[in-house]
Order: sequence, then C-alpha cells, then structure tokens
Amino acid sequence: MHFDTTICAPACPPGGALSVIRVSGPDTFRICSQIVSFPGKQKDLNKNKANTIHYAWINDTSGLLDQVLISIFKAPNSYTGEDSVEISCHGSPYIQKRIIELLLKSGATLATPGEFTQRAFLNGKMDLSQAEAVADLIASESRTAHDIALNQMRGGISKSFKGLREQLVTLTSLIELELDFSEEDVEFAKRDELKELVIKIIQKAKLLHDSFETGNALKNGVPVAIIGKPNVGKSTLLNHLVQDEKAIVSEIAGTTRDVIEDTIIVNGILFRFIDTAGLRETADIIENLGIRKTYQKIEMARIILLLVDARDDISCITGSFEEIRKQIRGQNKQLFLLVNMSDLVNTSKLSEISDTILTGENEFLLPVSAKTEYNLAKLVEMLTSFITQEEINSDKTVISNVRHLEALANTIFHLNAVLRGLDEGLSEELTAHDLRLAIHYLGTITGEISNEEVLGNIFRNFCIGK
Repeated sequence: MHFDTTICAPACPPGGALSVIRVSGPDTFRICSQIVSFPGKQKDLNKNKANTIHYAWINDTSGLLDQVLISIFKAPNSYTGEDSVEISCHGSPYIQKRIIELLLKSGATLATPGEFTQRAFLNGKMDLSQAEAVADLIASESRTAHDIALNQMRGGISKSFKGLREQLVTLTSLIELELDFSEEDVEFAKRDELKELVIKIIQKAKLLHDSFETGNALKNGVPVAIIGKPNVGKSTLLNHLVQDEKAIVSEIAGTTRDVIEDTIIVNGILFRFIDTAGLRETADIIENLGIRKTYQKIEMARIILLLVDARDDISCITGSFEEIRKQIRGQNKQLFLLVNMSDLVNTSKLSEISDTILTGENEFLLPVSAKTEYNLAKLVEMLTSFITQEEINSDKTVISNVRHLEALANTIFHLNAVLRGLDEGLSEELTAHDLRLAIHYLGTITGEISNEEVLGNIFRNFCIGK
C-alpha cells in the first residue's frame, strides 16, 4: 500500500543514555534532510546508499542541538516497506522533544501506537499473526515467552495453515461451481479428497487450539495457587519462594484475606505464585470474600500447592485433600500435597499419609518446612519439570493469543459441520456455506481477511514507536 503521510516517533522509552527516533513514509528523506547536516558530505539523504549509517549534526534555531547517527533504509527493504530513517541521539528528553518538533515542522506527523508495524503488515512485510508477535516479543519477560513470540514472528502459525487454506479455497470454489450446474448432476470437487483435507485441517487446528493453555501460561506466568487452612504456613512459603516479604506472616488466623501474587523466573520459565485466604468456616464477611477468591484461583491455576500441617490427624489431612481433588477432577492440573512442619513428625507418619491419600496420576506428596526452607529447592525443581523440555526448547508452535483461540474454535466448528454434511449427504449450498466460514476464520488469523476495527484493536495495544 502507499501512504501519503510520513510518520515519526521515539522508539525508546525515556531514561536511557541513548534514544532512537524513527521516521517512515514517502517524504522521509526530504524531511530528514532539512534537519540534519553531514560534515563535508552530501546533505540529501536520498543520495546516500541504503542500509548505511552516517555521523551527522542536528541544528535548531539556537545552534547545534546534538551529534547523531543516521541509519538509512530504502523501500521496500525496511521494517515498514517504506523509505525509513532511524536517528540515534542522546537520551535527553529535551533533545528528543526538539528533534520531534523539528520533524513535525518539516512535514512529518506523529505516529499512533503500533503504526510502524501496522504499515509493515499492510505493505506485506509480515502477516497479522507475525505483527501481533512483535508486541509479544517486546513484552516477553522470560525465555519461554520470548521463544513463543519468536516462533510466531518467524511465521509458525502461518506455515501451519497457508498451504492447507489454499487447497480448501480451491475445493470450495469447485463446489460452488457445481451449484451453477446443479441441474446437470456434475461433480468437480472429489468428496473423498475434500473430506481428507478437512480432517487434516481440523487436526492441525485442534493441536494449536489445545496448546493455548500451555502458551498462555508460559507467556503470562504459570499460575501456582498456594492453598490450605489458616496458619499452615502459606504466606511464609510464598515469601521464601519469591525471596521477598510479600505477605504478612502472623500467628493470628485469617491474616490473609485477599489474594497476593508475585512472580519469579526459574530456568527461563515465569511462575506466578498466588497466596490465598485460609480455607475455613467463618462468620467474617471480608474473610469469606477472600475464601471465595481462593476457590476462583484454584480454577485458574495450573498447579495447586495444598499446604497441610504434618501434626494434624491423617483424617483431617485426607479431608482437605479430598475436597480439592473433587473440585479439580477432570481438569488438567497438578496437585501437590505439601506436608509442612514435616521435621516435627516421624517418617512413618509421612509414609502413612502418602499411602493413604495419593491415588491420582497428577498427584504428588512432598514433605517441606516453610520456616527452615527444607525441600523448597526440590519443590521448585519439580514445578519446572511440568513444563517439559519439549515445550520449552522445540520449534513446536503454540498459541497464546485469545483472538487466535477464538478463530481456531470457529474454524473447527464449521469444518466439523462440513464433515457432518458430507456424511449425511446434505446439500452443497450448506456445505459451501460452512466451508466459506471456515476459510474466513482461518484467514483472520494471518490477516488475509481483516477489517479496520480488528486492526485498530490489535495495533492500539502496541507501544509508540513500534
């Protein structure tokens, strides 16, 4: 696409020693040539070679403003696909402001959030899923979040569906052609071939759809809920895990009345630990609200740490464990029974607890001491083991974007309708309708089908200068 305006914006947050100001658009070289000068060199930026960096001066009305480096990129070989310049200046807020003012005075306009990346998408430099990955890459806080964003930025999702979608479009066109010859009973699209293709796309779409739980956890932090009765050491455990006094520790029952969260990165994985209100019967209205939130966090968590007091009766421990087991039955969650104050009981009782309680595949027991930190390193090691090396290190594509999740769910729904239609011999009109909708939803993932409202929602979440 051709844009009439030339945009500019700082590409770095304030506070650093250096700053980069980006300029992109048809008048980039003319505008920048008006504000820079090259000692002993050609001032017209357009006459310099592409992909080169030049030492330059920027002057304002009072004289020399700054000594800068000018990076030159010529269309179509730039990030946006347009003529572009990046001005590396000193990080002074005053210098940045004055350079932007000079650019605006020379004919540039301020870029909106994400406008550089939006132009890159509209100019065919990347598809929509890759553009969204740019924002995820900038926001990544851990190695795993970085790897997910980088894989998507390289076109992981696009590669999964591009060829299959093209085949689906071809077969759908043939079925719609049949509708024009409905009275002649002709068949242009082979039904066996169509069915085989639809099944293949459903399988790929379902794999990606089912990867969302993992992808979302790795991107935003694997949620780990710390639950148990009051005064079993939940807040002490949280403080030791995050190495900070995040939660108040007190002998008074019901001290924690709200959810307290903090994150740590272990082996490149971001974990979000959630300390919750103690589970008990109480008449306190505020504490009951906290307990209600505890059950909500159990539903949201991927890993649950149920902390119990090793000195309690086995029947009491069993009752607590069984209550949580019932709540999460049928869900893909790991349930840890952490027997706190285990140093105060003999090993025979720990063995009895293990033999009596643990039956499920995703259930684990670990004796710990939140006070002395006994076995806490082992706990962290076990937590990281659930995010397998295959998930972390491989090039397997996973999704972490809710928009992609919804598009895949709609794709699967309409393709399943196509399969039912083929098996039941429904009319070609209904089959063609569901095929068109499946193609539409697949296309919304990569941006082959998009509208201004969707693009506005996506790019307004970007930072200025990207």
